[in-house]
Amino acid sequence: MTGLAHVNLSVRDRDASIEFYRVVLGFKEVLTRDGKQWLHTECRHPSGLVLGFTQHREHFKATFDPRHIGMDHLSLRVAGVGELELWEERLTDLDIDHSPVVHTPQGSSLTFADPDGIQLELFCPADPDTGED
Repeated sequence: MTGLAHVNLSVRDRDASIEFYRVVLGFKEVLTRDGKQWLHTECRHPSGLVLGFTQHREHFKATFDPRHIGMDHLSLRVAGVGELELWEERLTDLDIDHSPVVHTPQGSSLTFADPDGIQLELFCPADPDTGED
């Protein structure tokens, strides 16, 4: 493998999801294909990450629940703690409920949810300890 090709999310309202990911995270619509049973759009982030959004015409109206088999959350890497702090300000300005920046030995993160309740995490790994003082 050479990397992640794309992630496809099942959503209740494709258009609402596209708008959220466009406004909040900067994704741009690149391809739409609708079928008899589903509506599907792929969006690309300037980083190269591709997310697909599929609205099944026959679907349950419930929101995402990480306790069910499948994805628990989607973690997106950012450059550093300073960028996480900028994201925290941006989410506050957009009135999007989010956690504070949390620091652990593995790295720092900030979490929030999309319109379907899918947990999104912005993460930057901790600087490796080189052993030098």
